[in-house]
Amino acid sequence: MSQESPTEPITVRTAKEIVSQIDALARRRIARATTSSIWRFDNIWMPITGRSNALKTASPLPAGRVRLAEDVFADIAAKYGWKG
Repeated sequence: MSQESPTEPITVRTAKEIVSQIDALARRRIARATTSSIWRFDNIWMPITGRSNALKTASPLPAGRVRLAEDVFADIAAKYGWKG
């Protein structure tokens, strides 16, 4: 018993310039998706698991350090001389 594929291959003929534009767009999208995945892994998953940062990207807080928003806002206000 064979399963039917939900997609069908097609062939489209177009100018080489259009093919190049489609290829460039696809490459940019793949690069963006890859970069995004690496960032998520490096800045979310690694700190949660307590592992060292694989790509050595700068992180403003060490893994596991959490601060209350009120404290962060107070620090910013103090740094810039704001009074609330």
